[in-house]
Amino acid sequence: MPIQRQDGDVQPGISWGPFTMRIPFVHTGFELPEVLQGLLVAAATGLALVPVLTDQFALTFEEAVLMSFYWSFLISSGPILFGEPFAPGWITPALPLALQFVLSPQAFASPQEKFQVMTALSMDLALILLLLGATGLGRILVDWLPGPLKSAIIMGAAISAFKRVFLDTASTELFVMPWSMSLAMGLCLLLSFSVPVQRYKQKWPWLARLASLGLLPGFVVAGIVGVAVGELSFTDASGASIIQNGFMTPPFAALHAKVSPLVLGLPLELMMNTDVIALAFAGYIILFGDIVTGTEVLRESIPARPDEKVEFNSTRTHLSTGIRNAIMAVIAPFFPTQGSLWTGVHVIIVRRWAEGRQAMDSLFSGISSYYLFGVPVLFFYLPIVTGLRPFMPIALALTLILTGFACAYVAMAIPRHATERGVVLLGGTAIALLSPFLGMAVAFIATFALLGLRPGRPEPSADSPEPAS
Repeated sequence: MPIQRQDGDVQPGISWGPFTMRIPFVHTGFELPEVLQGLLVAAATGLALVPVLTDQFALTFEEAVLMSFYWSFLISSGPILFGEPFAPGWITPALPLALQFVLSPQAFASPQEKFQVMTALSMDLALILLLLGATGLGRILVDWLPGPLKSAIIMGAAISAFKRVFLDTASTELFVMPWSMSLAMGLCLLLSFSVPVQRYKQKWPWLARLASLGLLPGFVVAGIVGVAVGELSFTDASGASIIQNGFMTPPFAALHAKVSPLVLGLPLELMMNTDVIALAFAGYIILFGDIVTGTEVLRESIPARPDEKVEFNSTRTHLSTGIRNAIMAVIAPFFPTQGSLWTGVHVIIVRRWAEGRQAMDSLFSGISSYYLFGVPVLFFYLPIVTGLRPFMPIALALTLILTGFACAYVAMAIPRHATERGVVLLGGTAIALLSPFLGMAVAFIATFALLGLRPGRPEPSADSPEPAS
């Protein structure tokens, strides 16, 4: 039984510096709905990059799983070790931008070079977070950036995500599993974004419960249909089952030798590379937006839970995320897998938390349960990790499609007239298709050249014409 919280107080924990550690089962409880969802969704999504690591970065399957374990362990440390009140995740909109840059065939040929780029990106992001968080300049900087420029960065992430699914990897993934992938993506888009579905959720409680399961329905449909039509198989070429028994022995030394800057060398020159700095800065802007989003989602539900006080601290969030990125850069470098928010999961947990203490005793109990209490040891349980292996390409495609769709509608909601919309599309396309530095340069120049030095002016009234497009 965890330590009980008095009504109106902060959930108990152990304070250390600006952070608060909450030990599972001591300071947080067990929430079965979150454990069941996290068992499949968090595991499959956390392993979604395993095919990329094995195909593009020359890791073995076991090494890729261990690397995913490191990321998940660090992600879950956000709420458990540092006391962040958010369901953390990747900086997902930056993922397609990073893959576009690092996997460019004319840029970085060897796996060692690719990992050094990931190290440089992660270290640059860590430095940005620690510097801007400690000085308080982060909010000032992001507030200064014009809305159309922020929108162009988000639009670039959307275009990159769609490009990777429908062009870059279509021949090896989407066209190989057209039914299972298409149905999974379609179902997840319907449950997450469909306007009619949102209306019917008010009438049909079963639909609301189904939608609350996040990516899980898509995985179930993909599995059933994929096996039925022969797109997914749990047997190898010889007909033997791919599902193995027992536990995997983590290849710590082998992975360390292939990825760590302690072996490959500290990439100081790459850290100063203009493309790397530009991409890390774009990741920071997206991450800052996630912090704002996570805070606002919680603020909407706080009136329903006067029994638990939730503390927000932008400096703490900057510092904790910066520390996680710095550690990740040394042991498992892969930008941008250490962010502050997994929006869909955060919304699901917060909504159930808002139902009252009888539904979820503490916000931190729900978050830590979803992330399997900070130690995703099931990554090493072979029946689960080998059973999920056929779903890994689908998990990454779902992540990218949902990210691309969400980024697209957020990006298009920011501009207020025709010229701003044109700037957003031009800047976003440049960011998605050109090098990070050149793409950001085009977005900057387009913003200030076409909208002026003060693009944040009021929207034109109905009596005045829009700027010429």
